[in-house]
Amino acid sequence: MNEAFQKYCLEILAEKVKRGQITRRRFAQLAAMLFAGGPMALRATRASAEANQLVFVNWGGDAVTAYDKAYGQPFQQETGIVVKQDGSGPTEGAIAAQFKSGAPSWDIVDADPFSALTLGKQGMVEEIDYAVVDKNKMRPGFGWDYAASSYFFSYVIAYDSEKYGDQAPKSMADFFDVKTFPGKRSLYKWGSAMWEAALLGDGVKPEELYPLDLKRAHDKIAAFKENVVAYWGGGSESQSLLLDGEASMALVWSTRASLIEQDSGGRIKFIWDQGLLSPGAMAVIKGNPGGRDTAMKFIASAQDPQKQLVMFDILGQGPANPATDALIPDDKKRFNPVDPANMSKQIPLNMEWYAEHYGPALDEFTKIISA
Repeated sequence: MNEAFQKYCLEILAEKVKRGQITRRRFAQLAAMLFAGGPMALRATRASAEANQLVFVNWGGDAVTAYDKAYGQPFQQETGIVVKQDGSGPTEGAIAAQFKSGAPSWDIVDADPFSALTLGKQGMVEEIDYAVVDKNKMRPGFGWDYAASSYFFSYVIAYDSEKYGDQAPKSMADFFDVKTFPGKRSLYKWGSAMWEAALLGDGVKPEELYPLDLKRAHDKIAAFKENVVAYWGGGSESQSLLLDGEASMALVWSTRASLIEQDSGGRIKFIWDQGLLSPGAMAVIKGNPGGRDTAMKFIASAQDPQKQLVMFDILGQGPANPATDALIPDDKKRFNPVDPANMSKQIPLNMEWYAEHYGPALDEFTKIISA
């Protein structure tokens, strides 16, 4: 049996483990039957992966091209290590499943920091090596034990300027005020930032948001349901609701708000006031095939301001490295969620609170909006 065929068979078996079609123990048994000295073949294949490849998992669509152009290709040029982009979506459950398989095929994930914190405490995600990854290239307060800040976006108020004219909304209180600002609304179906928005709309001061009063937030959301035309789950859905006129106001991702403004010819506008700032992060699955040290070097490489500028240009992501701010042209600064002028108007989501409470809070939120 030649080496290429051995490797091919081994890859098929590893894929079956990933899909849950066979157990890790059965994988080892079959590998031993296929190859004399099967454990050695396993080690050789793994060693090859460590030396030559990383798999970076993001949320798909344009992100695949953006991450490859900004980070993957430059890292390959710098190190000779190929970075494959996987757009299948690194949800918390998917990351956990990768680790629990015993043979993860993912290395680095574009994770919600709170998910990385939760999984890290359970031993599924590596601690960030801040001897390699530079905290000085992050905004203060946005580097965590198990997640390295890599970009920012916000949940902001987007509105139909033709319906409100000069009377534009200026706060979450205005978003929930359908008497002064009549029309249907749209909220995010996965809960994040909706609790904070409801509490701000109910008069809670930004500095007094955390720990979140979930009962008060859910009461506000339940009472507001008749004004909500839809709960969007993806960026394109939020765009169409506003562009088609179904909603006159919506809480949307800032990365989509700029696109909506452009696509509507300026009819749909957005504000940063009381926007809810959310960080994205890179995390490393424990036991990843490409190796912990190589993954940390990739994260450090992605801190380069010029590379983060590419991500801003393609996806509208606010850069994690504040040195990038000065590279953004003046006419585009208003689209940067972490530009000092915009950031000062917003409230950052508390990732530690989300790590502890998100699951139960989302369950209750889902019951309310589905009832």
